Amino acid sequence: MKRRNFLKLSATASVIGLTPFQIQAALKSFIPFECPDITGRKLVLINLAGANDGLNTIVPLNQYDAYSNLRPTIKVPETGLNKYITLDGNLPDEQQVGLNPALTGFKSLYDKGLLRIVRGVGYPSQNKSHFKSTDLYFTGNDGNSVLNGADTGWMGRFMEQYYSELIIENYPLAVEIGSNKTSLGFHAEEAHGLSLNITGQDPAGFYNVVNGLGGEPPLNIPDSDYGEQLEFITNTSALTNTYAQAISVAFDKGKNDISYPDNDLSDQLKTVARLISGDLGSKIYMVRISGFDTHNEQVQASGDVLGRHHELLTELSDSMEAFVLDLESQGIADDVVGVTFSEFGRKAAENGNLGTDHGEIAPMFVFGKPVEGGMTGINPNLSEAIEGNNWQIKTVQYDYRQTFASLLQDFLGADDTILDHTFFNHSLNDSFTNLKIADILKSEFDISKGCVATNNNPNSDEVKNWLLYPNPCRDVLHMAGINTAETVSYRIYNVAGLYVSEQTADMIDGQADVNLATLRNGVYFIEILGEKKEIHKVIKI
Repeated sequence: MKRRNFLKLSATASVIGLTPFQIQAALKSFIPFECPDITGRKLVLINLAGANDGLNTIVPLNQYDAYSNLRPTIKVPETGLNKYITLDGNLPDEQQVGLNPALTGFKSLYDKGLLRIVRGVGYPSQNKSHFKSTDLYFTGNDGNSVLNGADTGWMGRFMEQYYSELIIENYPLAVEIGSNKTSLGFHAEEAHGLSLNITGQDPAGFYNVVNGLGGEPPLNIPDSDYGEQLEFITNTSALTNTYAQAISVAFDKGKNDISYPDNDLSDQLKTVARLISGDLGSKIYMVRISGFDTHNEQVQASGDVLGRHHELLTELSDSMEAFVLDLESQGIADDVVGVTFSEFGRKAAENGNLGTDHGEIAPMFVFGKPVEGGMTGINPNLSEAIEGNNWQIKTVQYDYRQTFASLLQDFLGADDTILDHTFFNHSLNDSFTNLKIADILKSEFDISKGCVATNNNPNSDEVKNWLLYPNPCRDVLHMAGINTAETVSYRIYNVAGLYVSEQTADMIDGQADVNLATLRNGVYFIEILGEKKEIHKVIKI
């Protein structure tokens, strides 16, 4: 895996009217930032599909009587063999909670300072449809608008902007496991193939499976709508083969140091740990555990905590603990943070069928070595749940995007502009850079507390020495940079990261021209060659 920082220059101002010498002066004024090495950092997302029941996951002990009255047959008992697990007696009264007895792994992680609980998570205008709410969570919206992109995902937008230099690498920026559908969350605005779903495949042999699906691509692609579709399919097939080979290599190289429980989520996280161990460069992994839509038989009998929900929480808790222990044993835990999310929660009152119906809030769990253990927020106010509002807890303490934004910026290092491009709080007309959750990370891992400005070093790998303009462009792209050579060589890749051509252009007064007239309209990547390679994304219109 290449070890380099991806620190971005804010070069969004128009440079069309500048002379080459003014451009060179502007280039020399750019100041990079000196930060810890964060190039290996990764997020692991666990989707609790179906809407997890937060109240039976984390019982509010300061309101246990009210909780018991709302849930007389499905409550987690306070006495007996399957009583709740007291989380932390040192917390304030409004944060005193009992964990579902299935969550012994959560308790272990919390006691080691590796688990943070975020209470009362949701979004401003909750939609309690599984499909719509899941789409809202994946697109980064709040139920009030589609300004963040109804048909693109926040993970895709983030990766396309922040990891633009990696799009032409031979591995996917994201890996999905646990669902046979590729998530909308990874669908970017321009580069759509940013994730690879390996559900149902043996990662060690995935390349061979995919590689045997088809024959040779067509030699001549017609200049027509049909040709564009054929080209897209051909490029997607080639890209999948490339990604699959990288996954197979990483899987064979990687390892697991501990034994995992025998369940589906453990198998998914075990695979993720092995791919990370094998130096796969992917930045975001998403796994899935489904079955949380517990309208019926959430518990197996009245007064018995055991049942479907207990089984799901056992699988979640034990799998998460094993994953963290595996990373720690291999010495790679510093670079990984995990977080759970569910599309919504359940009502405060039970429904008479030993289950619960759709609600509005649910907790999130952030875990891993970089995480500051503890609790964010307080127990929900159960007095809000009345018959008049259909037994709903209405107060959203934290927007789900606050958790993700805190990790994208403070752990992965995204700047304000990229974070605003990923999602924006249109309800408050405010940036999530101002709404981050404090102390979600240990200080030594929180790069927002440790980055300082430094002098520009033109020999540094972190400095961009070229500007490409205008962008978007039509037929001719200008390349201006600090370059004393008479020529500059560059390669062109298409949006799928496939090689198009390599060319050399003459430098005249510090500028070279790239002729794009023969290329179709779309997104391309220009890799400028030399002692220090640079990659720029350009749009041809």
